Amino acid sequence: MSAHGTDLQLFALGTSRTYGEQVARHLGIGLTAHEEREFEDGEHKARPLQSVRGADVFVIASLYGDERFSVNDKLLRLLFFLGALRDAGAGRVTAVVPYLCYARKDRKTKSRDPVTTRYTAALFEAVGVDAVLTVDVHNLAAYQNAFRCHTEHLEARPLFVDHFAARLAPDERVVVVSPDIGGIKRAEAFRASLAARLGREVDSAFLEKKRSAGVVSGAAVVGEVDGRTAIIIDDMIAGGTTLARTITACATRGAGRILAAASHGLFVSEAEEKLAQPALEQLAITDSVTPFRLSTGFVADKLTVLDGSRQVAEAIRRLHEDGSLVALLED
Repeated sequence: MSAHGTDLQLFALGTSRTYGEQVARHLGIGLTAHEEREFEDGEHKARPLQSVRGADVFVIASLYGDERFSVNDKLLRLLFFLGALRDAGAGRVTAVVPYLCYARKDRKTKSRDPVTTRYTAALFEAVGVDAVLTVDVHNLAAYQNAFRCHTEHLEARPLFVDHFAARLAPDERVVVVSPDIGGIKRAEAFRASLAARLGREVDSAFLEKKRSAGVVSGAAVVGEVDGRTAIIIDDMIAGGTTLARTITACATRGAGRILAAASHGLFVSEAEEKLAQPALEQLAITDSVTPFRLSTGFVADKLTVLDGSRQVAEAIRRLHEDGSLVALLED
């Protein structure tokens, strides 16, 4: 029971069910039953199969396109289900979205550009959601400003610190590399946490990056990577171009080992081909997105998928009990 005395109910939609079951196990509860039905013309409906009246309801749905549903399909299905819960009298409704779609288009970069992050937020608000919880959104300030409802945000940084700290030798010189200027704050937070965990200095560097009409250019490295183990940190991998050029730049400038991490691994288009570089020793992602587009060979040789469901479960527990999430960001 929460501080308000209401029951916690947890749902997981569609292809997020496996992830939802992991979260439920960490919470020591089962998923609440629901129904999802398809109709002949492509329409659909979803409804809870037990009463949610007055309950503190959390709905898990990671909004990325997969073999069955597009990102738009998943978004619409989640919105309709959230609305159904509100109409059924749920006391509080929280959307738990490990990967939040449309978060990258958060400002106008060309004349008459849409600000899709804000429009997506309006859709959640329109169906009466009380809060949205996500992991490593592309632009935290834009996310927090786009939503008028309550927003919560988790970081994969503690997972990555645990992962890499266990794989570094005591005398290994390390540099944390941001693939662009926009990711410097994220990389710096990871660098500081890793240095504190290792008990020694960790260097920093970043890459020059220019993007115009979808074309990425620039390869200057600011910072020293020669003879060091380079750990490249980013929030996501989509087409793989940004990470691939960062790997090449670090290798060209004499990095000893090259490791990489990204919270969300979409791996669209020719990402695997771009990242199949001998210089890349290991790539870590979280399970916010299932890496179904990758071959079994690449997964076996390069990829480590870290379990973020425990962190999400603890966040749900604390929100239910009106607690703070700040400690979850500590290492």
